[in-house]
Amino acid sequence: MVAYHDEEWGVPVHDDRALFEFLILEGAQAGLSWSTILSKRAGYRRAFARFDPAAVARLGAADMTRLLADQGIVRNRAKIAAAVENARQFLKVREELGAFDTYIWQFVGGGPIRNRFRAMTDVPAETPESRAMSRDLRARGFRFVGPTICYAFMQATGMVNDHLVGCFRHRELTRHAR
Repeated sequence: MVAYHDEEWGVPVHDDRALFEFLILEGAQAGLSWSTILSKRAGYRRAFARFDPAAVARLGAADMTRLLADQGIVRNRAKIAAAVENARQFLKVREELGAFDTYIWQFVGGGPIRNRFRAMTDVPAETPESRAMSRDLRARGFRFVGPTICYAFMQATGMVNDHLVGCFRHRELTRHAR
């Protein structure tokens, strides 16, 4: 968790494959701890073709059976089915706009929002931006994308800088934020 915090969490992500990975992992995390998902990240990368959305979109019934038996991931039928459907919708967004990055970053005006929280209790579970993202993703057919999941996605991918002001990463990432 320390390495993830210090090196990855909150860093702006503009690579479509990495954005797809976080979208799937955040959905898988629903009701679980992030440390559980991080411990299974290698298993997810293996099971979901290194998060190639085209490959995930092609997964069928036999793959579902295989994935439900895979101890390297969270074996939840609804979450696995959502990952496959989300891959299909992800590809539609890319076809429509050229890049998922173009679509998803619109919810924060194209650049990271720098928050100035002093305590973990100040950090919200959702925001107007995450609610708007959730509404639009759901309207497009995405699943496991409620406003809290969307906000966690925004934090992980650096769409918001939610490192506390006393954290060294807050200062380092501020140069990327508006």
